[in-house]
Amino acid sequence: MVTLYGIPNCDTMKKARKWLGDHDIAYHFHNYKKSGIDKTLLQDWIANVGWEILLNRRGMMWRKLNQDQRDNINEENAIKLMLSIPSIIKRPILVREKLILIGFDETTYQDLL
Repeated sequence: MVTLYGIPNCDTMKKARKWLGDHDIAYHFHNYKKSGIDKTLLQDWIANVGWEILLNRRGMMWRKLNQDQRDNINEENAIKLMLSIPSIIKRPILVREKLILIGFDETTYQDLL
C-alpha cells in the first residue's frame, strides 16, 4: 500500500495525487494539518533520508520563523519544528514499504512505481 503525506492545498501535492489517480495507483492520503505527524515515523524518515532533506526551507512556514530559529537549525530543532508545524515538512512524501520519495517528480514516480 502507498501512503502519501502532505497537505491538500499544496500544488505539488495536487500534481502527485493526480498522477497517482491517472495511473490507477491506490493510496492512503495522510493530511498533516488534520492528523499531524508521528515522532517515530518522522525519526524513521530522518534515519533514511536525513532531516535536511525533509525540512522545507523554501516554504512560507520557514519564512515565518524568526531569524534566530533559522540560523540555529539543527536536527534536534528541526524535529521539534516538524512535529509542531508539520506543514514545514517537504511534500509530498510518498511511502511504499521501504521506499520513501520526497517531493514529486513524474519520471521518478514512473520509474519506481
